[in-house]
Amino acid sequence: MHRRGFLVAGAAVIVVPVFYVASRPAAAETEMTPAEVSVALKAGDIHLIDVRRPDEWATTGIAEGAVPIDMRREDFVAQAKKLAASGKPIAVICARGVRSRRVSGWLEDAGVEHIIDVPEGMLGSAAGPGWLARDLPILGVNEGS
Repeated sequence: MHRRGFLVAGAAVIVVPVFYVASRPAAAETEMTPAEVSVALKAGDIHLIDVRRPDEWATTGIAEGAVPIDMRREDFVAQAKKLAASGKPIAVICARGVRSRRVSGWLEDAGVEHIIDVPEGMLGSAAGPGWLARDLPILGVNEGS
């Protein structure tokens, strides 16, 4: 009886870490705060992709200088690669940092280099207050598109 319990416990120890590694998204090469991204955008040093949905852009506006590309688009990666062809790093922002981390992994898997995650997002997260709370410049959806 003890041997069976040991084997089951041993299997759980092996399976859980392997599942965790296989299921977590790839980490972005680096992270930046919204304030750092805003400065880099103004200097022309990076591109910023807002991966949220159009209804979210309409609700909050879009970070000034961001390119709105809904992550659900079939050609999302192709559009991001077009921006990356400039050689500038690509920053990725969403509402609260969850989707931007996932999308950063997608882009890295697609061979895009120099990806920057903005984990605070537009609305803030555990990483910080976010673009809007920092009172950084935004464009209305009609101005940004």
